[in-house]
Amino acid sequence: MINLKKLLSIVLLSGTTIASAQITLPITTTLQKTYTNGTRTKSGTPGKSYWQNTANYTIKVNFDPKTRQLIGTVGIDYVNNSPDTLKKIEFKLYPNIYQKGSIREMAVLPTDLTDGVQIKSISMDNQLLDSTKLHIKGTNMSLKIQPISSKQKIHLDIAYSYTLNKTSHIRTGQVDDGAFFIAYFFPRIAVYDDIDGWNEYPYVGSQEFYNDFCHFSAEITVPGDYQVWATGNLKNADEVYNPKYVKLITSAGADDKVTDIVTKADLAAADITKKNPANTWKFEADSVTDLAFATSNHYIWKASSLVVDPKTGRRTRVDAVFNPAHKDYFAVVNYARKTVETMSYKFPKWPYPYPHETVFDGLDQMEYPMMVNDNPLDQTEDAIELTDHEIFHTMFPFYMGTNETKYGFMDEGWATIGEWLISPQIDPKIVDSYGMSAVNASAGSEQDAPIMTLTPALTGVARFTDNYPKPGLGYLYVKEMLGDELFTKALHNYINLWHGKHPMPLDFFNCMNTGAGTNMNWFWKNWFFDNGLPDLAITKVTHVASKYKATITSIGTKMVPVHLTVFYADGSKQSVGTSIACWAKGNKTTTLTFTAKGPIKQIVLGTTYDADSDNRNNVWKP
Repeated sequence: MINLKKLLSIVLLSGTTIASAQITLPITTTLQKTYTNGTRTKSGTPGKSYWQNTANYTIKVNFDPKTRQLIGTVGIDYVNNSPDTLKKIEFKLYPNIYQKGSIREMAVLPTDLTDGVQIKSISMDNQLLDSTKLHIKGTNMSLKIQPISSKQKIHLDIAYSYTLNKTSHIRTGQVDDGAFFIAYFFPRIAVYDDIDGWNEYPYVGSQEFYNDFCHFSAEITVPGDYQVWATGNLKNADEVYNPKYVKLITSAGADDKVTDIVTKADLAAADITKKNPANTWKFEADSVTDLAFATSNHYIWKASSLVVDPKTGRRTRVDAVFNPAHKDYFAVVNYARKTVETMSYKFPKWPYPYPHETVFDGLDQMEYPMMVNDNPLDQTEDAIELTDHEIFHTMFPFYMGTNETKYGFMDEGWATIGEWLISPQIDPKIVDSYGMSAVNASAGSEQDAPIMTLTPALTGVARFTDNYPKPGLGYLYVKEMLGDELFTKALHNYINLWHGKHPMPLDFFNCMNTGAGTNMNWFWKNWFFDNGLPDLAITKVTHVASKYKATITSIGTKMVPVHLTVFYADGSKQSVGTSIACWAKGNKTTTLTFTAKGPIKQIVLGTTYDADSDNRNNVWKP
């Protein structure tokens, strides 16, 4: 996206290694414990003793669109792979964000307040448990149990129900009278990891999620005229669809062109699903962190597919499922397909990992494994940026399993750089400056905080800047410094080692250092751990004939790449620049030299993605 000449040399990179050799990143006592215990390493690789718990979920739910009542059961085969004996099990009851009295940071209308998730029964290894062993507080549920030893497997059965929200749409709920996006709809076991033990952070609406990689089998029963789309593969298409549509779904999964699976004419004919009072839709997904579904009786469906892994020929189907009244949504399938293609072949240049990606016309802007819940938008540019941002989350957090409850920047920062880089691939006219004005305006303010601040502790504008644009800039600056080839090598080292696991920030930083073969701690510390102000200035320009030398001073303490645009009197322009490596030795000034092509009108410092809190000193005129 940034067409600037990269001037990073081998000499400079070597100097970077020397300058940063003495810099170490702060290590918390909990992280140090993982090094001592051998679950993680300072090179970034999972340790020899690394472990994570997992489960198989068998979910059966019945959803009534008229009452919004969801009644279900969930069977859980849980494996304690940790070295610890577990004396309790922590669960997440995410729908309880709508429970009366729950603490929340998102507005909920009084009409959406409920009594929360009703646990009708719970048993362990076929033994019914006394309800006094349950303690529910907001979205957390704790269950006292007979101790589970290391490597032990247990089986849990839970019967439950709750009422889906009609409005106050927080990532899930009713869209209209005949459309619903239903997420976080079953009790699930919280993560128990090698750093914090049980993840007991409550879900209050602002922070997002942290779940284990599990196997899911779901049976979703809805009225006969409703269709269902969900995480995973539909296992019984021939039982719920009439033959025409089974054929179209199969065709779309094998064809590059866009297939109209369900049209307005099909809806009018009312002959899409089997003529039953209710149909049960069966989905299965393996090694994913969650399962969500959407259902509607009046949405149309466009789909296409593409080869995402040329080595195996594996394809991913891309869907747009939407209300035909939303005309802007007709092009979303093309934006989604191009996003999956770009992710597979350009950035992060990793074969798209899942069999489908379904963009559903909803009321939010939110990602789920293999699913997206996106509101319609009037402007094409906005629709493109929203589509690619949410789909990019497939890699982070879903493929990489990051802890969003503590480190939102480990997924939102990546989705932000993904949006910046992929949007112009879909429409070359787009220059996506998402978040940059907030970074520049808030830098150095009382609300500005280091990116490494735990997400629940962020307040004010930092809730946005520290999760989205600031880490996105950090990733972008490293990408420019290393160059595309070496950056991709380093990033692939991280993805290869940690996909399907639970990486933390130090794992990422150390993986990138190891994969790139250079110590970048000087940058990680400055941009992610330290507070400070990005502020560059052109402080001097000299020239002899057409040979120019510009001196750039870092007035602030945050490292930023140096990019100059030379504007000539004849209307032409020239770009000259260097990466953030120019500041690696702790220097406060750097110089750029170039040969002028003619009379200079002015020189301007900075580009769209160069953070700068004060641009009044960024212009030089002869």
